[in-house]
Amino acid sequence: MKEFFFQYESYIRLSSFIGLYALLTLWEISSPKRKLEHARRLRWVSNFGLIIISSILIRFIFPTAAVGISLLVEQNHWGLLYYFELPYIIHFIAAFVLMDLSLYFQHVMFHALPLFWRFHRVHHTDLDFDITTGLRFHPFEMVISILIKFMTITALGVPVLAVVIFEIILNAASMFSHSNIKIHSAIEQMTRWFIVTPDMHRIHHSVSENETNSNFGFFISVWDRLFGTYTKEPKEGHTGMQIGLNNFREPKWQDIRWLIYLPFVSNIKDYAINKRRMENDE
Repeated sequence: MKEFFFQYESYIRLSSFIGLYALLTLWEISSPKRKLEHARRLRWVSNFGLIIISSILIRFIFPTAAVGISLLVEQNHWGLLYYFELPYIIHFIAAFVLMDLSLYFQHVMFHALPLFWRFHRVHHTDLDFDITTGLRFHPFEMVISILIKFMTITALGVPVLAVVIFEIILNAASMFSHSNIKIHSAIEQMTRWFIVTPDMHRIHHSVSENETNSNFGFFISVWDRLFGTYTKEPKEGHTGMQIGLNNFREPKWQDIRWLIYLPFVSNIKDYAINKRRMENDE
């Protein structure tokens, strides 16, 4: 089975991506949470363009990607979890949860360190919030992220199957949490106790610095409550809040050419997570 996932991992991820993307797009069209304020065509071209460039770059630099590293780790029993004689299912669950926790800390780091924020702010320059926002990452950020993932897999001892399942769920969670869909409030409030919902993550894309530097979770939602970075609701409400970054609201910053260049713009005043004011709702 490991060999099967290793050989067909890219096809499995692509097919799951296409299926969920189609489903969430139909949901956005039929029941949107917010009215989109900006031209969809330019945003979508840029957002899809970035993920295509990133995918090509990563495949060129790292041909076997995370699955190849996990296969090597599993064959040699490297990593923390292999120091314990755990049943496979416990090993799998522990690896999955710790991988998600590592993404939480990675996300916080991309907001806290000026160099990393230069690349990550490309993601936050989208002036609307829909399913394609989950694709909007600078190629260099994606390279940095895959290197961190390699180190995490090796340090923890994450098996192949856990990596494949985690990657599929991570892609699905990114699309879901960035989707512009309306969910009944009671269902949404219950769901966000377990996983990150669009209403929870949308707050992270607010122009308000205090809201931007909150709700860092990717899939499991408990980390923000546990580490004190949780914001329950935006001050302006979900339909009234403004999306994006105040310093990058000109139309040119929706063009893929400018987005590639954006990390090298000198202004970096809006990064510091240590400026976050602890005045969120309980």
